Formats: sequence, structure tokens, C-alpha cells
Amino acid sequence: MSNNIAGFIKEVGNEMKKVSWPNKEQLQEATIVTLLVCAIITIFVFLIDRAFSLIVDTIFSLV
Repeated sequence: MSNNIAGFIKEVGNEMKKVSWPNKEQLQEATIVTLLVCAIITIFVFLIDRAFSLIVDTIFSLV
């Protein structure tokens, strides 16, 4: 059992050496894009929620 775990850890180490890691500039660009997309989606969901709330409130105020 411990032999399998040690072999697995060794293989993970070998695979991690093959990974192409981003440099600082690439990481910063990806972080900015991620934050902007999250902000845009947050605003979009907020606006949709407000619109549906107004629609539902209008419907219930008529009843």
C-alpha cells in the first residue's frame, strides 16, 4: 500500500515538472480578466434579479 502511495507521489512530481507555469505578467493578466468577468456577471445577475423583482412586485400589487 505505501509503495503505491510513494509511486503515485513520485509520478505526480514528474508530471508537475512538465507543467508550463505562467510568468508574472501572464498571471496578472489572467487575474484581471477573471476579476472583470466576475464583476460583469455579478452586475448582470443583479440587474436580472432587480428586473424580476420589479415584475413580480408589479404583478402582486395588481392582485
